[in-house]
Amino acid sequence: MVHGTNEGTATVTSKPRISLDAMGGDKAPEVVIQGAERALEGNPNLELILVGDQDQLNPLLKKTRLLKNVVRIIHTDEAVDPTAKVSQALRSGKNTSMWKAIELVNNGEADAVVSAGNTGALMAMSKLQLRMIEGVTRPAIASFVPTQNGRCCILDLGANLECDEHNLVQFAIMGSAFSRFLQNIDRPTVGLLNVGEEDQKGFDYLRAAAETLRRDDLPVNYVGFVEGSDFSSGTVDVIVTDGFTGNIALKTAEGVAQLVRAFLRRAFAANIFTKIAYLFARPALARVRSMINPNAYNGAVFLGLNGISVKSHGGTNAFGYANAIGVAADMVKNGYLPEVSQAIAKANLILNEEKRDENG
Repeated sequence: MVHGTNEGTATVTSKPRISLDAMGGDKAPEVVIQGAERALEGNPNLELILVGDQDQLNPLLKKTRLLKNVVRIIHTDEAVDPTAKVSQALRSGKNTSMWKAIELVNNGEADAVVSAGNTGALMAMSKLQLRMIEGVTRPAIASFVPTQNGRCCILDLGANLECDEHNLVQFAIMGSAFSRFLQNIDRPTVGLLNVGEEDQKGFDYLRAAAETLRRDDLPVNYVGFVEGSDFSSGTVDVIVTDGFTGNIALKTAEGVAQLVRAFLRRAFAANIFTKIAYLFARPALARVRSMINPNAYNGAVFLGLNGISVKSHGGTNAFGYANAIGVAADMVKNGYLPEVSQAIAKANLILNEEKRDENG
């Protein structure tokens, strides 16, 4: 089983134990319970632990078919305020459902944690309790977006507004392993986001990162610079960028998806003829909606931590929350932590050699 302990021990398990911050999210705890039930329907081998107010959870559990018979509850009646500043959450949050759910991973009682609560608080609490993988300089938020060829992993999505070349190289290694495990791709292609594909374009740190990633002895299938249009075209499997750019790109993509849906609704509601056309087009439109449904890609992961911490969108539904649980379970089952730890250690040796060469 994968234990996110400070010692960094981790092995593969076929029965993932996932702790759930039952009070985190816009629609908690109802959506958490519904999502957990749905996740169990798809994977009965899960072991789920609910952390939250048992007086609110027990009536909801009674309505479930599977969850009520197998789930364990860790009681606390405190929760992180969704609007709380990170410093406030850390200072007064050690009895909250979020803190205690992460604590279960840290002490080895769970293999991963899922929360739909305050993103900043979840990142800070996870980093404080689980610590960083040895050699990782900064964590990164990674998730998937739909493309013409399937889906693409993007990182960082907001954990680090500014990055240097070493951060980007580590993000590429972690993102490659993340994509390989969750998409079953042997050698995911990796691109660095830039203002053009030409080698001479972009900031110095981008060109320096690209030069390092071209090395054959790094465990990354780097193919070069990519542009914003590659987010949707599916040119590569993994796109690496800083958190400022990545977050804006993700929110822009989500906004465009909403815009397309709004345009389609207006177009088909224009007159009697378009309404009739909608009846014929409805099956195809349903397939399109499913492909761009953000809940189908729910579950961003804080990569670089010595433990698995998954962030669900705060406003997700049961389908989306179940997907976030599935992301956590897949990372546990496939042994993500030990592999990425080895890859980071190898990359750091290479980077240190480069520094020594530069310094003469």
